[in-house]
Amino acid sequence: MQPFRLPEFYLPYPARLNPNLERARERSKAWAYRMDMIDVPQQGHAIWDEADFDRHDYALLCAYTHPDADGPELDLITCWYVWVFYFDDHFVELYKRDPDLEGARAYLDRLPAFMPLEGPVTAELTNPVEAGLADLWQRTVPSMSVDWRRRFAENTKHLLDESLWELANISENRLSNPIEYIEMRRKVGGAPWSANLVEHAVGVEVPAEIAATRPMAVLRDTFSDAVHLRNDLFSYAREVQDEGELSNGVLVFEKFLGCTTQEAAERVNDLLTSRMHQFEHTALTEVPRLLDERGIDPAGRLAVLGYVKGLQDWQSGGHEWHAQSGRYPDGAPSVLAGPQGLGTSAATIVNSLISTAPQRLRSYSHVPCTAVGPVPRREIYMPYQVTLCPHLDVSREHLVDWARATGIFEDVPQVWDETLLRIHDLPLCAAGLDPDATVEELDLASAWLAWGTYGDDYYPQVFGHARNMAGAKALNARLVELMPVEGASPLVPSCALERGLADLWARTTVLMPADQRRAFRQAVERMLDSWLWELDNQHQNRIPDPVDYIEMRRSTFGSDLTMSLSRFSHGQTVPPEIYRTRTIRAMENSATDYATMVNDVFSYRKEVEFEGEVHNSVLVVQNFLDCDRDRAFEIVHDLMTARMKQFQHAVDVELPALIAEFGLDSEARAALTRYATELQDWMAGILNWHRRCRRYVDSELRYNTPVGPGGGLPTGPTGLGTEGLRIPAPSAAWDPVVG
Repeated sequence: MQPFRLPEFYLPYPARLNPNLERARERSKAWAYRMDMIDVPQQGHAIWDEADFDRHDYALLCAYTHPDADGPELDLITCWYVWVFYFDDHFVELYKRDPDLEGARAYLDRLPAFMPLEGPVTAELTNPVEAGLADLWQRTVPSMSVDWRRRFAENTKHLLDESLWELANISENRLSNPIEYIEMRRKVGGAPWSANLVEHAVGVEVPAEIAATRPMAVLRDTFSDAVHLRNDLFSYAREVQDEGELSNGVLVFEKFLGCTTQEAAERVNDLLTSRMHQFEHTALTEVPRLLDERGIDPAGRLAVLGYVKGLQDWQSGGHEWHAQSGRYPDGAPSVLAGPQGLGTSAATIVNSLISTAPQRLRSYSHVPCTAVGPVPRREIYMPYQVTLCPHLDVSREHLVDWARATGIFEDVPQVWDETLLRIHDLPLCAAGLDPDATVEELDLASAWLAWGTYGDDYYPQVFGHARNMAGAKALNARLVELMPVEGASPLVPSCALERGLADLWARTTVLMPADQRRAFRQAVERMLDSWLWELDNQHQNRIPDPVDYIEMRRSTFGSDLTMSLSRFSHGQTVPPEIYRTRTIRAMENSATDYATMVNDVFSYRKEVEFEGEVHNSVLVVQNFLDCDRDRAFEIVHDLMTARMKQFQHAVDVELPALIAEFGLDSEARAALTRYATELQDWMAGILNWHRRCRRYVDSELRYNTPVGPGGGLPTGPTGLGTEGLRIPAPSAAWDPVVG
């Protein structure tokens, strides 16, 4: 029996049932029998019998989630879902109930062999999971492009491999924090994998040139988060109480917020609703602009529209299946179980829209420049010591000279003057990030910090008040052109922001090979694009969805730029694939999230009261939970601490295991250990800068906050932003590190 009452779900789309349901039931059962998935124990463990299979009714899931698929397509899609749920239960019985990490790793390592991008499957089949995957792969991929195959194979591999994360948490009895949970649940939960199958089911492919863009990634991620959070609400009793599972959003929220299970379920449902609102916002505002800007042809536009509709069908159909399936016997009443007929579906949708309207409206109803008054300082958890570079005072003066040479103090409009630059004291930040820097290295790092912070202030003041998104995009395009991968840029810099970037690009990349310059430019581009995202929200007076905020804050903070530079210093000693592992990404993301939240708690009054800012995690939490400021601060501080402790866990437990798993040599081991230390210095240096600089001191706020046209209008995001970059001066022994 459910330990809580299921909340009222946001259901904006009608559920429809595919007429080929009975055919899919019959054919998927016959296929499961052929694959030995029914009534065939595995290593002495019973997985499914026929009653289990019938009760779960995966054909019903697919008939609801793919209502327009023809008979053969629905058969194929249903077999895929039979396979993925069988894999989940097979993995639970063989490797989770009695945790067996080594056996699980060996089991999972074999599965990519059954997903070749080209050619037939040649690996020997040893169990039903392998047999089912090999059969379905060969029946599915011939009609799809290599780009789609690659994406589908990657998402399938994530779904399989990240089961080890769940298993490791069970073995350690470790409950993840909410940010970690959302990130990892996307991979292990399988919804990105489902999004790939939506393309196949509706007979379209997202054009390859836009598949990796932010709008398409947000559609996939919001779809995934909503699917997984919905499943967590329905499956809590099965997973937590029966299977001893720790990977459930209700449990994560319950423990993190210190609330009842019912309250946690309500908060999970609020997040589910917020993610669906974000999906709709992206589909209606960002996707059309993307199609226009990239010049996507009519066929590509129809494919994207079909894909969006397919994802919507999945949401409504997935909910209906959860309500009816015997896999979750204590679920909510089916929407279709009540009154039916003309108008009843519309009534359900209208009621759903009305009930969730307050949450949506809160995001757009923030009053800019609301007085918040002085904010009491809270203790911040920091387990690492800060050490300052001895060249700090020299670099302070050199930075003023650099800013004057680039024209920052004379730019029109004037965003900064010399007094403001000194108040910011960005060399203090750089000196903590890299205590061993030479004068030249510290000067260059300080200049990058100044350029990033200046740009983060410049965009809202110049383009925000005028709502001039076209001008911001034009400047972005020029800034990108000032970062040539080969040769020199044809552009002549025309403002301080352009002159500063041209100078820094030349000084930083002089000894970089082309592939590193290309990666570095992409990192800067992500930061520039995030400034446009901030402007867009500012123009709409829209407080971001909490998950979107956390993920985009990493870009506005410049963390991609920071991490890429540090990786370059490791040369060829660390294989590139190591940086794509969950462990390294956990180190980087948890460090970045910690630093961005440090900035947000220090800058809250400056941003909310003096600038009318909407990009601050405290404000985002206030809006999402509809709570007061003090409660929001408590939650952000708890999140900050949780991310720091996750970083420590990744360094102390996961990093040694990663090194051993890949058999890395002493040189690679030393490079990764140094990288962890650099990240520790980076966080300690950022916190020290916030504590010691005058940028956020109440007595300085009226001076160091630029005032836009109209005397008191908000100037937009001015937090630490890209400050957190440690970029060394080029030399024969070029050795950049994250500060």
